[in-house]
Amino acid sequence: MFPPEDRAEIAAAVAEILASGALTLGPYTRRFEAAFAAAHDAAHAVATASGTSALNIALQVAGVAGRDVVVPANTFYATAAAVA
Repeated sequence: MFPPEDRAEIAAAVAEILASGALTLGPYTRRFEAAFAAAHDAAHAVATASGTSALNIALQVAGVAGRDVVVPANTFYATAAAVA
């Protein structure tokens, strides 16, 4: 449950972002990535459009191309699809 002042701040930010038309890959995403990285003491952060994209990027960074990758048997298809 969010207090009224937090809801108002969130609503104003959402309205501003929607009015800008820059829903992704724009200044708001860069600000979010910078704030997230700073909050987690990380050099960088990358916002993705989906969990599948995040898995794909993580696998590429880990350098698993051409190697065997074990995934859970009971999972969403995207887990294995990111490996493939």
